Amino acid sequence: MASKKKGNSKKQDQLDDFIVDGKDQTLTSRQGVKVNDTNNSLKSGERGSTLLEDFLLREKITSFDHERIPERIVHARGSGAHGFFELYESQDKYTKAELFTDTKRKTPVFVRFSTVAGSKGSPDLARDVRGFAVKFYNEEGTWDLVGNNMPIFFIQDAMKFPDLIHAVKPEPNNEIPQAASAHDTFYDFISLTTETLHNHIWAMSDRAIPRSLRMMEGFGIHTYRLINKKGESHFVKFHWKPVLGVHSVTWDEAVRINGADPDFHRRDLWEAIEMGQFPEWELGFQIIPEEDEHKYDFDILDPTKLIPEEMVPVQIVGKMTLNRNPENFFAETEQVAFLPGNIIPGIDFSNDPLLQGRLFSYRDTQLSRLGSPNFHQIPINKPLAQSHHNQRDGHMQTEISKGQTAYFPNTLGGGCPHLAKISEGAFHSYEERIDAKKIRSRSTSFSDHFSQPALFYRSLQEWEQQHVIDAYSFELGKVNHDHIKSRMLWLIKQINNDLAKSVADNLGMKIPKTIDNPINQAIGADATVKDFQPSKAKNYLDESPALSQSNTKFESIATRQVAVLVSDGFSFEDFDKVRKALENKNAVVKLVASHGGTVKCDNKKDHKVDTSIDTTESVLFDAIYIPGGKKSIDAMTKVAKFEKFVLETFKHCKAIAADNEGETYLRNTRIDDYLDDDKAIFINCEVQDFIKAIANHRNWERMPATKSIAV
Repeated sequence: MASKKKGNSKKQDQLDDFIVDGKDQTLTSRQGVKVNDTNNSLKSGERGSTLLEDFLLREKITSFDHERIPERIVHARGSGAHGFFELYESQDKYTKAELFTDTKRKTPVFVRFSTVAGSKGSPDLARDVRGFAVKFYNEEGTWDLVGNNMPIFFIQDAMKFPDLIHAVKPEPNNEIPQAASAHDTFYDFISLTTETLHNHIWAMSDRAIPRSLRMMEGFGIHTYRLINKKGESHFVKFHWKPVLGVHSVTWDEAVRINGADPDFHRRDLWEAIEMGQFPEWELGFQIIPEEDEHKYDFDILDPTKLIPEEMVPVQIVGKMTLNRNPENFFAETEQVAFLPGNIIPGIDFSNDPLLQGRLFSYRDTQLSRLGSPNFHQIPINKPLAQSHHNQRDGHMQTEISKGQTAYFPNTLGGGCPHLAKISEGAFHSYEERIDAKKIRSRSTSFSDHFSQPALFYRSLQEWEQQHVIDAYSFELGKVNHDHIKSRMLWLIKQINNDLAKSVADNLGMKIPKTIDNPINQAIGADATVKDFQPSKAKNYLDESPALSQSNTKFESIATRQVAVLVSDGFSFEDFDKVRKALENKNAVVKLVASHGGTVKCDNKKDHKVDTSIDTTESVLFDAIYIPGGKKSIDAMTKVAKFEKFVLETFKHCKAIAADNEGETYLRNTRIDDYLDDDKAIFINCEVQDFIKAIANHRNWERMPATKSIAV
């Protein structure tokens, strides 16, 4: 492509985008026929009927009619980005996968983040699990690591997946509610299927409402195998650790963000990449030797169980950087097809029954969505490795395969494509010895459904536990049937008595002493519900600090959004000092003024307003700063939404700073009583203290005080 002409205007720059090979692009049909009118259909006279022979109209309308494909049944709403993965140190003692043995490689990746339950049009901040799928374009073939932002899954066997999704989706009689789990069918299912309780308590925690897609962990969920050149196997769990740390919003913020900017996460990811603040995650392994498969009080093949990091540390092996946004959302983010069955030599499956089912389900789904087994030919899905096979024809075939033969073995084609040797990099399944009866059942090692939810809750800080209490109370408060709520309260009590009591008090209900045993607790083909007694919870760890977001990274304010509240006459000296310090740490500083356009500082200089107070909300920012300037403060006092902005920021435990007359403004609000003692409110302070408070994300010690501030 020729270089773009240097334009002398924004309009010229836009026109230059359509110049290819030094020539202006002329509008054509899909077959390359030049078109001189795309505004009017061919008619029999100016007021006559449209003619069937208008092939340009038919092509344009037909393309429009068919430009949508079936949305994903789950993970419909997503955001994607391109990037690369780099290995820190060879892991050849565990795997022969060159992705993890060659430190000189820069492996291209495409990542898609998503919510699970909602449709494509649902908001970003729904309380939900987030998908975290990574496509590695390797020279040995494509590997898809298809996971979530939570380390476990709701169910243990793929047979239950349709039931789970049918329960959480909008209820079929009225298609309500969208992208929400707070309704009867979901809790009817959850309360009858206790294997869901672990993932469910994660969904009730702050993990379900991340501050940013760039600030959430990712997990492969399942236990996989790594195979080295000697044919030795190690079990592995995959972890993605965000360089910015793991941070969330509160539920009150999530509700407001969904109204103020339903594309909050999508926009955040896009803008961070555009400004050069590339999202980064480090990849970690949890390695379990083959001989330790049965070492623990839980089954490592159970996808509803995690392996605490305190028991098996995460070994960081490399880093992924996302540095390029898609050029076409549909062609890339929407058409990308992730398959857990896409693996490469050196990586293999375990007998996790949920993983085994997903190997079938994902490919079957892509056949429905993308219309053909040839979906791997779509550019975003096309492997980096050359592909040679005997699969021909079919719907959407775009490759022109040459030669007389499409079978193996053959002599007419010279025996090609021929088989590869294992020593030459051919995939070889791990030779696991199998000697068992065919049976529809589950191992009793999968039957403990309460120990890990209890460990998770015990490991949370007090403010995190309160958020879990609030989430259960809200969700169950939306359930109409008391018998479902009672059953849930009894199950929550098995996790933690104090948690159950707090939720019951909020619902105005009593915790029942007994309930009918949940239906899926029966073990064995001939067992009945009455035959089963819930297993005693195991306390193999008092707590796991890695499960609490209070132990994440609090080092950076890069890309944090700071609102500077001003009106005409604000102090440039105050503002400039804080702005420079914040931007030096790569924070994003935005002027929020009483009006749009420009605002004048006390030096009579015009400053571009990023947004007026009427067109934004406090929940879109991580902190606020109020510079001095009497004229500015007097004008702000007359605009009620400025105070609402401050009170909401206080309520959500964020950092607040003010200088000179800005203090007067804060003193005249309802947070006056807290100004002198709050660790995240700063009056005429050192900017570095303000920066540190922003990096700490929130001052959760403020939570009790926020209950007295109604906004």
